[in-house]
Amino acid sequence: MNEVTGEFDMIARLFAPLTDGRPGTFDLRNDAATFVASPGHETVITLDTLCEGIHFFGDDDPAGVARKLLRVNLSDLAAMGARPFGYLLSLARGKSQDDPWLEAFAAGLKEDQKLFGVTLLGGDTTRTEKGLVLSLTALGEVPMGKALPRSGAQPGDSVVVSGTLGDAALGLCILQGKNFGLDAANRAHLVDRYHLPQPRLQLGHRLVGVAHACLDVSDGLLGDLEHIAQASEVTIQLDASALPLSAAARSVLNADAQLLSNVVGGGDDYELVFTVPASARPELARIEGESGIPLTVIGDVLPGPARVEVLDSERQVLQFERRGWTHF
Repeated sequence: MNEVTGEFDMIARLFAPLTDGRPGTFDLRNDAATFVASPGHETVITLDTLCEGIHFFGDDDPAGVARKLLRVNLSDLAAMGARPFGYLLSLARGKSQDDPWLEAFAAGLKEDQKLFGVTLLGGDTTRTEKGLVLSLTALGEVPMGKALPRSGAQPGDSVVVSGTLGDAALGLCILQGKNFGLDAANRAHLVDRYHLPQPRLQLGHRLVGVAHACLDVSDGLLGDLEHIAQASEVTIQLDASALPLSAAARSVLNADAQLLSNVVGGGDDYELVFTVPASARPELARIEGESGIPLTVIGDVLPGPARVEVLDSERQVLQFERRGWTHF
């Protein structure tokens, strides 16, 4: 393993360029940064942590790890309708991260910074005797008082989800040794969905003033929708037959229907799930047409106790042991 350069040399060489000279970052020479929110906007802040062996594998591509770290945070901003502008990075380096690894990691950040229009504002680096630990705090802006909440779902709303569900969870299964009898192309599709989520930033921004409640599907559809049900004090009913699936995921479920539990409880989709009133349907159609992102109605919001149910074709409630990822 190549020796890693000193902390301050590493910051100056690899991470200071990621500030793009933004005012207030001081080229990472200070212990803090400054920024000013745009007039009429408020700042949205989110933080996620990824740990080696839990959220990614030790031999994963470092550029891919960097991109996933940034994207899962951007997905949280998307769920609140915010536009991102910057982020803070904390890197606790393990024993396996040498100079080439760190260079590839920084290159991954640079690639996605350009794609999503964000810059590094600051952060911290340290060392750990165990595996790599990465934390990223993303910052964005939303018009004052317009951030999308979890608590706004109302009886009569439709439940809508972007994209497809279950691909990432099935991709993780493939990385853990299962192939589901799929061909190489379908396996690659599912694995890519696990490694590289697609934060729905433009969609989230378009949903401001349209959606009553919104969040991103990170820990599993059922578990995440339970957050909306509890915060809004409503019952959410989902139609199992309406859940949008990729061709690869549908092939897996056709072979083993029990794997529906991975689709509704596996997590890592990073799609947006939200509720809208019937009056918003025409606007949803416009958003779908202009964005090219499929939007699927998968259920309804009803009065009743805070719970989430999945109904089969005979309107019977399906039972799932796995309803979402829990860390403890």
